Amino acid sequence: MLDIALLGCGGTMPLPKRWLTAMLASYNGKMVLIDCGEGTQVTMKMLGWGFKSIEAICFTHYHADHVAGLPGLLFAIANAGRTEPLLLVGPPGLAEVVRGMTVIAPYLPYELHLAEISDEKAGEYRIANFIVRTLPVYHTVPCVGYTLEIERSRKFDPAKAAELGIPVPFWGRLQKEETIIYEDRTFTPDMVLGTPRRGLKVAYCTDTRPIDGLADFIQGADLFIGEGMYGDAESLPKAEEHRHMLFEEAAALAQKGGVKELWLTHYSPSLHEPEEYIEAALRIFPGTKLGHDRMTTTLVFDKE
Repeated sequence: MLDIALLGCGGTMPLPKRWLTAMLASYNGKMVLIDCGEGTQVTMKMLGWGFKSIEAICFTHYHADHVAGLPGLLFAIANAGRTEPLLLVGPPGLAEVVRGMTVIAPYLPYELHLAEISDEKAGEYRIANFIVRTLPVYHTVPCVGYTLEIERSRKFDPAKAAELGIPVPFWGRLQKEETIIYEDRTFTPDMVLGTPRRGLKVAYCTDTRPIDGLADFIQGADLFIGEGMYGDAESLPKAEEHRHMLFEEAAALAQKGGVKELWLTHYSPSLHEPEEYIEAALRIFPGTKLGHDRMTTTLVFDKE
């Protein structure tokens, strides 16, 4: 099971009833956080999933509403007892941002490992059990979108293994895709494993215009957390100027990308009643939902 939490749904600045947009993913006891604006540690505390098992913090870009909460969160992770290194991931400029932020968080009981990723080409990385993919998007500063994927192992056929005379102690290794040589015989995973099975995929893209390639990037996602900075079509010139998206533009991406569900997020502070504009998005993509602080879901593999 892959647990997802939208920690906040605001953009630009936190509001009394709206924390800033960030996403937390949890799988097999390991967590990955995407974005860390002002107050992220507070809404995480309210969520109750803990801090210690965060393996990585990934940044889409370095505007304050996506990064200013880092010093406080680093202390919260330290207070939770973490001593293992923590990975920080983001587009070019990461080292400079972290260096500035850690001036006020200089003493941590764990090391910070930095991984700068390209803002010019797509990338793929592995963090714990997550496959992390990135795509450069179109904002006023270097910015990337993320997908997190969980692979599903192929189905093991014990009857076939027994028929082939494969010793039972090797079955577990074959399920882990190991090839085994034993008494002049070679046992390969393909001998006892079925065809590849669909895993789980979550896409997170904020602070961008709906560029070419974005629909392909989110293709088939179980959940797309997408920016809805503005609700009404009249705000399109503003969205184009500041390189953000409307509700209906995020919905069009979701529809084109064939995702299962869309959560809108990153609302403008001037968007007081997002529900007044949801119908435009629903007409385009019926699986649209308004994101809210600490909105959660649990994604499970397809039944077979």
